[in-house]
Amino acid sequence: MSPFASLLIALGTCLAAIGGVYLFGRAVSVSRETVEVLPYQSGWAPREHALSRFHARWYPLTLVFLAFDVEMLFMYPWAVVVSGMGPAAVIEMFVFLGVLVVGVIWAWREGAFRWV
Repeated sequence: MSPFASLLIALGTCLAAIGGVYLFGRAVSVSRETVEVLPYQSGWAPREHALSRFHARWYPLTLVFLAFDVEMLFMYPWAVVVSGMGPAAVIEMFVFLGVLVVGVIWAWREGAFRWV
């Protein structure tokens, strides 16, 4: 079999799968006449205006969340290679965690964890 024949077979299979999924979606979908068409919330009426403002007290809490999210992003691969790298990797991670602890202490002093 030529390389082009296998390419055409793979392309035809992909197009048939895409067409099948499209037709299945059309078969099980609800018609637009029965659903109130809104851009968001899947047809539900919005509870508030799209340009509503958030209180400024949420921004430091968001930054703390992102700091811990980035911490986990770095700790998973570090945990995989730490045994091969030796004590230098452990020291570097504790320095990184120390920087995060300083950020948490700053957020605590600024009142980011108060809910009132």
